[in-house]
Amino acid sequence: MYKQIDSNRHKSWLLIAIFIGVLAAVGYIYGYVTDTGSSGLIFTLIISLGMTSISWFSGDKIVLWQSGAQEISDREQNRYLWNMVENLAITAGIPKPRIYLVNDPSPNAFATGRDPKHASVTVTTGILNLLTNEELEGVIAHELSHVKNFDTRMMMLAAVLVGAIVLLSDIFIRGSLFGGQRRSNDRGSGNGIFMIVGIILLVLSPLIGQLIQLAVSRRREFLADADGALLTRYPEGLARALAKIRDAHQPMTRPSRATAHLWIANPFGDGRIRSHIATLFSTHPPIEERIKQLRLMESAK
Repeated sequence: MYKQIDSNRHKSWLLIAIFIGVLAAVGYIYGYVTDTGSSGLIFTLIISLGMTSISWFSGDKIVLWQSGAQEISDREQNRYLWNMVENLAITAGIPKPRIYLVNDPSPNAFATGRDPKHASVTVTTGILNLLTNEELEGVIAHELSHVKNFDTRMMMLAAVLVGAIVLLSDIFIRGSLFGGQRRSNDRGSGNGIFMIVGIILLVLSPLIGQLIQLAVSRRREFLADADGALLTRYPEGLARALAKIRDAHQPMTRPSRATAHLWIANPFGDGRIRSHIATLFSTHPPIEERIKQLRLMESAK
């Protein structure tokens, strides 16, 4: 389990490094082709900083509101769920997060918040009704692992980087096609080839950025599975929970593409094995693969 956690953590940071590299390359090409230097990249980073500030201080509230989550603010409202979250948080060594409930028959759960002191865990009524005690513990441990490992902060960073890439690409397409070609002629014909390559890269960069973001999301799910199993010392509990969620195959009543990567399972209900190409565009790794990895951990105990 420790090897799985360490491997996934390194791969996640590698993907983030690649992400930043793509953003830097897009900014460099924009400045070179349009002869504006670093101004375009600086402008994009300023916008991204504004986006980050909103996400940092209000992102979790926006997500909870969008999901229709209602807070369980007192133990007596749901003693079973409250005690489970509290006990697992103590085991994980983090403050007890705020608890929210979504009235939805689809079995699902997610965590949000910029750090363990400002975190919350949300579950649906469907997952409470479907899972046994050990299975629900596996799900809650998975979500608390996202909190403990600052996954929600990392995913916010990835989302901001995607926004910066898309914005810079849009600036390039709108501005450089008018002024960039003239500058290209002034510099010589050799720059025309670079111009064409730059246009192709910048048109494709939002797609590249989105694919990297989805890859980061998938790696963090594997990490949270491994860390959650380490927390409960019972990987089979989460494996059985994922199998039940897969078999339910029920989309949520109000799914959102913007928050799909936060849930433990795809809120659109397409969690079964798909083609390799389809998997690239998914926020979650195939549930079958996650179950396989968890049961390998169980057999290695």
